[in-house]
Amino acid sequence: MKEYKYGQLIIEGKTKKVYEVLNDSTLCLLESKDRITAGDGEKSHDLKGKAAISTATTAKVFQLLNEAGIKTAFVKVVNDTAFIAQKCDMVPIEWVTRRLATGSFLKRHQGVPEGYRFNPPLQETFFKDDANHDPQWSEEQVISIGFKLNGLTIGKDEFDIMQRTSLVVFEVLEKAWATRNCALIDMKIEFGVNQNHEILVADIIDSDSWRLWPSGDKRLMKDKQVYRNLATVTQEDLDTVKRNFEWVADQLDFLIPPTNSLVVILMGSPSDEDHCKTIAKHVKSLGLKFQLRVCSAHKGTEETLRILAEYEGIHTKVVLIAVAGRSNGLGPVLSGNTSLPVINCPPFKPENISQDLWSSINVPSGNLPTIV
Repeated sequence: MKEYKYGQLIIEGKTKKVYEVLNDSTLCLLESKDRITAGDGEKSHDLKGKAAISTATTAKVFQLLNEAGIKTAFVKVVNDTAFIAQKCDMVPIEWVTRRLATGSFLKRHQGVPEGYRFNPPLQETFFKDDANHDPQWSEEQVISIGFKLNGLTIGKDEFDIMQRTSLVVFEVLEKAWATRNCALIDMKIEFGVNQNHEILVADIIDSDSWRLWPSGDKRLMKDKQVYRNLATVTQEDLDTVKRNFEWVADQLDFLIPPTNSLVVILMGSPSDEDHCKTIAKHVKSLGLKFQLRVCSAHKGTEETLRILAEYEGIHTKVVLIAVAGRSNGLGPVLSGNTSLPVINCPPFKPENISQDLWSSINVPSGNLPTIV
């Protein structure tokens, strides 16, 4: 690691360790172990390579969730077995979302046939307590206990946020896995509260977290249930479990859509370059590609329209950002000659903000770009 220095161990679980990040108190480092467990740790085995597979799976899942606009604690991978996350106080509740009835649900609800479909998906909450085998809790129990985490009390509003987010997480991943002809049967996630009092999807999401049936066929399951079902465990069995986990991590590469959007930042003159570079920095932080171009709507209208034509015929989603102050005709000219979205972002200065503002909004009818 070059950017982060990790220090003392904060907590160690059955399959991971969490460390402080010395040069940033808002972050922590999660390191996975080459260990697989089941039954609240009553069953466990070393599984060489699992840490790397778990980290790769988690990173890909969180990347997909981040791109869907879901707030997560994940920051970045630092090596094969560890990643950086926002440091959170964890809500000691597991959120389980089910599409089909199977597993422990059938034991708790006798008479329901396996495969019964929940529409909308069924949501359940379980208090994290290994000694008592993670008992199921009601909404009222979660709210009434009043967990206090990083200065935030978990009440009705916070419960609703987690409930709705867990459903969105499930539906995003369910649809993504469907593109690979795989059925997401159920999954569990956890939440944490960061130092800004935000509720984030946190911890790890890997093949320990869900049931996944290719072609919707339980016999083809690729998740940890294969390990749970083993009465005795041989090295051959562990190799099979590892191959299943590797298959899942590999399939996730196809679930993450490539970024093919482009932001074109057009400046009226080179004097606007510093302002444009600031915009480009924020565009890049969103994982988007960008290009900087110079064109003047009133000095070189034909050249401006020629540049515009370059982007109208490409098979890429394009957004145009116009940067020109005072006589800001660039945004309106672009907006009036294209169906592409145009955003006006002139370099406001205290001495000319009124001119810039009015030149951005006082334009001919039908030519108004978005203003920021």
